[in-house]
Amino acid sequence: MASLVSNLSTTISRLALIRNPPVHISTKSLQKLQRPCKLNRPISPFLCTKTSLPSFRKAQTIRASEQDEELLVLGIETSCDDTAAALVRSDGEILSQVVSSQADLLVRWGGVAPKMAEEAHSLVIDQVVQEALDKANVSEEDLSAVAVTIGPGLSLCLRVGVRKARKLAGAYALPIIGVHHMEAHALVARLVERELQFPFMALLISGGHNILILARDLGHYIQLGTSIDDAIGEAYDKTAKWLGLDLRKSGGPAVEELAREGVEKSIPFKVPMKQHKDCNFSYAGLKTQVKLAIEAKNIDATIPIDSASTEDRRDRADIAASFQRVAVLHLEEKCERAIGWALKMEPSLKHLVVSGGVASNQYVRSRLNEIVQKNGLQLVCPPPGLCTDNGVMIAWTGIEHFRMGRYDPPPPACEPDDAVLDLRPRWPLGEEYAEGRSEARSLKTARIHPSLTSLIQAESYVQQQT
Repeated sequence: MASLVSNLSTTISRLALIRNPPVHISTKSLQKLQRPCKLNRPISPFLCTKTSLPSFRKAQTIRASEQDEELLVLGIETSCDDTAAALVRSDGEILSQVVSSQADLLVRWGGVAPKMAEEAHSLVIDQVVQEALDKANVSEEDLSAVAVTIGPGLSLCLRVGVRKARKLAGAYALPIIGVHHMEAHALVARLVERELQFPFMALLISGGHNILILARDLGHYIQLGTSIDDAIGEAYDKTAKWLGLDLRKSGGPAVEELAREGVEKSIPFKVPMKQHKDCNFSYAGLKTQVKLAIEAKNIDATIPIDSASTEDRRDRADIAASFQRVAVLHLEEKCERAIGWALKMEPSLKHLVVSGGVASNQYVRSRLNEIVQKNGLQLVCPPPGLCTDNGVMIAWTGIEHFRMGRYDPPPPACEPDDAVLDLRPRWPLGEEYAEGRSEARSLKTARIHPSLTSLIQAESYVQQQT
């Protein structure tokens, strides 16, 4: 575990002095808005429940003249197995990005073990945040706000990041912005491609999620499709594990690399959900097909790929290539249908954003680019370092919402360590499109919290009534 501290890796670092101090909201006025320490209800870094209806709180309304002034936001991300922090300015400049990977733990446990991941986050969170500040050559006093992931993700892991963010924000009287992890994957494309305007479509693909959305405006998303069981990233990870690949590079890159040696039509895997004319995804059945093919070839996963015989390696490569072809074909079919739905609602649609950890896969990008071009759209993909979980996307999403006045005042400096936090491990991003609605049991049980879109719309309605 101690090795994680020494293995902090900076994937992006743009060192720069801040020539002009960032614009701050008056500390004096913010301190008046601090809430007393109370433990009789959950504490929320972004959304609170004044009544039965969750609503947004604003520390202060941002005047239109202030929206384009310089902001400096710290983003913190601990939703799964990477501890990340970054400093981003409102003009899109990335001052620093630090990511501490848990690759060694993934190998040891064969995947993400929530309790072990939480301990790893706790071990390095302070160092990661401090390194991000140091590399940006700024201090906490220079910050305009702190943004942190509050969901979806693993509760134990989310808690580490939220506690750190609240402690820092409380100590320095900084506004705090709770961020939806999947929205951040979509919006980071607007940092990379500054001409990307609403509306646009997004395919968000990772280890835990497959989501197709129509982004009509900031915070206004229509869910066209989602996973009804396993996501594509989970399928990649399990395939890599069963094939005896090196998980230190994560399952996706390992499978993609081996697949280049194989024949992609050598094993006739079936494309999932061919009979369903919706845009939802399912990879549980494909995982079963892969496992049966591996058993039929008598592949021993305990023998590393580098130690496999020539014939054994060829068999593994054929399985990897065949799996990848069908896994991505499933994405292609659902994307093409979703594009048709989205164009009916927004004829001016021009872009499809593909983001999330699996979006760093070059095979995925090339196949989806063909679908996008066929339908007259443009593909927008963040660079690989911004597709995987990172603090930059959290900071940038925080900036976007901060400009709209969606943030909370500083937490109380006296907040106890055992305060109950409002975390959202299962948190839908948008409301389901009628034609894409699924009766799958897994979708029904997943809606623990109201979607981000419904919360924002409810708050807008309340404001209009007052």
